[in-house]
Amino acid sequence: MLRFSNFLRDLTTIRKALILSAVLFAGGIAVGWGSEEFEQLLLSQLQGLGEISQELRTSDNPEWSFFVFIFLNNSIKSVLVMLSGILLGVIPFIFLVVNGMVIGFLLKIVQGSGESLFDLIVKGLLPHGIIEIPVIVIACGYGLAFGGLVFRSMLASGEKRRGVGPEWRAFWRKLGTASLWVVVLLLIAAIIESTITLWLMS
Repeated sequence: MLRFSNFLRDLTTIRKALILSAVLFAGGIAVGWGSEEFEQLLLSQLQGLGEISQELRTSDNPEWSFFVFIFLNNSIKSVLVMLSGILLGVIPFIFLVVNGMVIGFLLKIVQGSGESLFDLIVKGLLPHGIIEIPVIVIACGYGLAFGGLVFRSMLASGEKRRGVGPEWRAFWRKLGTASLWVVVLLLIAAIIESTITLWLMS
């Protein structure tokens, strides 16, 4: 039940939610890049991350500190955002857009400062992001699918309501499998980010 092949197969059953998740994330990047209305909010987010990064860099063991922070932060948030889908998918929706906006705004700042956008993407995002970003999109996709299932259950009546029961059981199985593999993949991404990415960007 917890095999990686099952995880991959289950993704095909929430295809629409995954597509919506990817679109929302990409839309967030576009808004973060092009909109000036949210600059102060996004700047405060980046400043907060910068302060945390500085504290971790000055610790006794920066690599270990980065690893622990990145892994716990990403894995806990991802599992919580999957479960938060029970609130009709509102939190995964916001999570995707805001995180996309932060990345888009960061790219905009780097380009505007004259620094190499290519270096940021290839050295700072790609090594770990090739795993981390799709996994976060998947986690949010499950959250959106969860919200959709709750919504359908609320509207169902009579025969349709009885038919929702098996769908719920199947979804809980998929959610359990997905939660495990999301954490495992984010563990791998955290190892890469706290070693290879940190070395490339230092």
